[in-house]
Amino acid sequence: MRAMTAVGVPPDAAWAVPVANTAAALGSGPTGLTAEQATRRLGEVGRNVLAPERRWSSARLLLDQLRSPLVLILVFAAVVAFVAGAYSDSAVVLAIIVVSAGIGFIREREAHGAIARLRDRLITEARVIRDGIEVRIPVTEVVPGDVVALAAGALIPADAVVWEATDLYVNEAILTGEAFPTEKRPGLCGVETPLAGRANCVFLGSSVRSGTARVLVVATGATTAYGHIAARLRLRPPETEFDRGVRQFGIFLTSAMSALVIAVFAVNVVFGRPVVDALLFSIALAVGLSPELLPAILSVNLAHGARSLAAHGVLVRRLAAIENLGSMDVLCTDKTGTLTEGVVGVAGAYDVDGRPDVRVLALAVLNARLQTGLVNPIDQALAQQAAPAPDGAVAVKLAEVPYDFTRRRLSVVVAASAGARLIAKGAVEPLLAVCTHVAGGRPLDDRLRADIAERFRTWSDEGLRVLGVATRSLAVQARYSRDDERDMQFEGFIAFADPPKAGAEAALSDLRKLGVTVKIITGDNRLVAAHVARAVGVDARAALTGEAIDRLNDEALWSLAEKTAVFSEVDPHQKERLIGALRKMGHVVGFMGDGINDAPAMHAADTSISVEGAADVARATADFVLLERNLDVLRRGIVEGRTTFANTLKYVQTTVSANLGNMISMAAASLFLPFLPLLAGQILLNNFLSDVPAFGLAQDSVDEELLAQPRRWNLPQLRRFMIKFGLLSSLFDFATFAVLLLLYRAEAAQFRTAWFVESLLTELAIALVLRTKRPFFRSRPGRFLLWSTVGVAAGTIALPYLPGARSLGFVSLPPTLVVLIFFIAAAYMAAAELLKRGVNASELRRETQHG
Repeated sequence: MRAMTAVGVPPDAAWAVPVANTAAALGSGPTGLTAEQATRRLGEVGRNVLAPERRWSSARLLLDQLRSPLVLILVFAAVVAFVAGAYSDSAVVLAIIVVSAGIGFIREREAHGAIARLRDRLITEARVIRDGIEVRIPVTEVVPGDVVALAAGALIPADAVVWEATDLYVNEAILTGEAFPTEKRPGLCGVETPLAGRANCVFLGSSVRSGTARVLVVATGATTAYGHIAARLRLRPPETEFDRGVRQFGIFLTSAMSALVIAVFAVNVVFGRPVVDALLFSIALAVGLSPELLPAILSVNLAHGARSLAAHGVLVRRLAAIENLGSMDVLCTDKTGTLTEGVVGVAGAYDVDGRPDVRVLALAVLNARLQTGLVNPIDQALAQQAAPAPDGAVAVKLAEVPYDFTRRRLSVVVAASAGARLIAKGAVEPLLAVCTHVAGGRPLDDRLRADIAERFRTWSDEGLRVLGVATRSLAVQARYSRDDERDMQFEGFIAFADPPKAGAEAALSDLRKLGVTVKIITGDNRLVAAHVARAVGVDARAALTGEAIDRLNDEALWSLAEKTAVFSEVDPHQKERLIGALRKMGHVVGFMGDGINDAPAMHAADTSISVEGAADVARATADFVLLERNLDVLRRGIVEGRTTFANTLKYVQTTVSANLGNMISMAAASLFLPFLPLLAGQILLNNFLSDVPAFGLAQDSVDEELLAQPRRWNLPQLRRFMIKFGLLSSLFDFATFAVLLLLYRAEAAQFRTAWFVESLLTELAIALVLRTKRPFFRSRPGRFLLWSTVGVAAGTIALPYLPGARSLGFVSLPPTLVVLIFFIAAAYMAAAELLKRGVNASELRRETQHG
C-alpha cells in the first residue's frame, strides 16, 4: 500500500489508520474523486497494471522482425560477404532481409491491430464513485483515492480499505492460501498485523464471494501486495500444448541446423573451397532448412482465427489457446444454462409430508430477497414469487451467513417478535444434518428422515432440483455465524424446474463426431444430474459424487475420471482435481464455467471457456468468452481452432520437407561438383520466394477429414514425414543433376539457374500436394494460396530472362531444358502424391495400434 506516498500520504499502514483520515489525505471522501482528480492522479501513479504494458507499435514490430535469430544469422552472412569483397552476395542477402522483414511486418501489424480491437471488447470494468455518481470504468484506470463498489462475483481491482460492508466475504486463496472465504468489515487493525489478518482490507487478485461493500483504494498495480509477490516470482503463464509442440520442434530444428552447418563447412574447407564461400554456403543451407517465416505465419494464422471466432460469437482472450481449443478432446461443463435452458422456475413449495405449503414458499422467498450473495437463477426465481412475509410483517434483516461449498446452504437472520429468527435454504441432505425436528414439533427420527429422503429422490428423478428450508429461533446477539446453524426445524421443500435445452442433445452428438467427449461436472445432486445427463444423451451410469471423489487417491481418480461421464455434488477443489486427473491421462481438457466456484478448474484446464454474462473472476480466467451460452457456438469455435492448427501445420510440413530435401541435395552436390551448386544469395532467394504463398494459408480451405478429430503436435510423426518427403525431393534433385551434367554438360551458371528453377517449382508443387490428405486435385486451395503459387511459379520461370538476372548469377535456359524441368516437377508431384497415400496409411495403422 505504498502508492499513497506518491500523492502525499505518509507511508503508514493504511489498515491501522481510520479510513476517513486516509480518504482525506488522498483528497477523497464518500463521494469519491472528481473526474479531474482521477485524470491527474492517473498521470502521477500510472495505469493499474502489474507491469508496464508491452503495447505493440510499428517500430517495435519492425524491430521484432529484425531481432529474429535467423535474421541475425543472415546479417552476419552479409557482413562476412561484404568484408570478403563479395558485394553482390552481400547485396542479395540484405535485400532478402529487407523484403522478408517487410512482408512479416505488414502482416503482423494487421494481425496485432485486429487482436487489439477484439481485446478492447473484453476489458474488465470496475464500479467506482466519481463526482458522487457510480460509473463503470476500465480496471486499468482505477487510482488511489477511488471509492469502489463491490458485489458478489466481482474481482477486486486494487488494494483497498473497507469503508462500509454488508456481509462481505472475500476469496483470498491466491494470496493467503486460505480455502474458505474471509469476512471483511470496517475497523482498525494493528500496525504489525500480517496480510492474512487484515480484516478491514481487500486486495488485488482476490474476488468477492458474497455480500456488498464500498472500499477506498490505497494502492494500485505493482505497489499492491499482489504486485510485490508477482515481482518476486515473475511467474510465466503455463505452457500450452501448442507452445510445447512449437518449443520441441524448435529444439529439433536447431539441432539439425547446427549439425548441417558444421558438417558442410568442414567438408567444403577440406575439399579446398574458399573459407568465406564455404561459410556463406553453410549458413545459407542452415537458414534454408528453417521455416524462418513461422513466427509471422503463426501471428497471421492466429489473428485470422481470432477474427473468424469473433464472427461466430467467440471472443479470444489468449491467442495461443486457439490451437488448444482445436486439440481439446475432453470438455467439462456445468449443466445449468449450457445443457439446460438456464431459466429456472419455481415448480412448487411443499411441507415435510409433500403437501403444497405457501408458508414454506414465503420463508424461501424472504431468504432469497434478503441475501446479498452472488446473483443466481434460483434466488432470482424465488424473488419474483408473490408471497407474503411469513409473520405478516415486513422483515428486518439482522445478519447473513453466506453460502459456501462445504455447508451448501445460505442463512439470513431477521428480527422476530421475541428475539431473532434464522432462515436457512440449501441442499437437503446437509440441511437435514443440522435439524433435530420438523414443523409442528415432531422429532426428526429415522423413519421421518427416510420418508424425506424418498420424497427428495422421487422429485429429483423427475428432473426437479429440490432445496430444503429450515428455521431456528435465536436470541438477539452481536454476531451470527455458521455455528448458529444447529438444532434447527426442517420446514419443507422448494422444487425448481430447468428443462434440458432443445438443441443440447444434437450439440453433444456433434461434439462427439468431432472427437470431443463431454463430461458434466455440477454441484447439483446426483439424481438431478443423472436425469439431465440422460435427457441430453450422456451416459449417466458412469457417475461419481464429490463425496466419492474425496475417498479416492490421485492414482485411482486418474483412472476413474477418464471412464466417468457425470460428476455431481462437487466443490471447487474437487473440480480442480478432476481436471488435473484428466490431463494426467494425456487428454487436452477444456472447462466451461461461469461462476466464482469455477475459476480454479478453469485455471487448471488446457483451455477455459466462459460466457459474456459470467462472474468477473470467471471471465478474467477464461481463454475464450462466448457471446452466447450455446454449445453449438463452442462447436464452431473448436472447428475454427482446428482450422488454424491445420493451416499452421501445413506450412511446417511442406516447408521443412521440401527444404530438407533441397539442403541434403546441395550438401551432397557440393562434395562432387567443382563449384557450389547454388550461391548463398540464390539459396536465400529460393527460400524466400517459396514462402510467399504461405501467407495465404490462414485463409486456405481445410478438408473435413482434417477437422474430424483433435490434432496435436506429434514430433516423431513430423520427423518421419520430413525425412520421407525430404529424401523423395533429393531423389528428383539428383535426377535433375544427372540431366544437367550428362545431357547438357552444364557450366556453373546454367547448372545453378536450372536447379534454382527446378527446386523452387518442386517446393511450390509439394505445398499443393501436402496441404491435403486427399488427392491434391480433389481439394481446392484458398484463392490467395492458389494464385500466389501460380504467380511465383510464373515469376520463377521468367526470372532468368529478366534484366539484372546475371547480377544474381542466373543465365537464360534452352527451351528444351525448361520443358525437362517441367517434366521433372510433374513427375515429382505424382510421386509425392503416391508417397502421401502410403504415409497416410502407415500413420493410420500406427495410430490404430497405439489407440
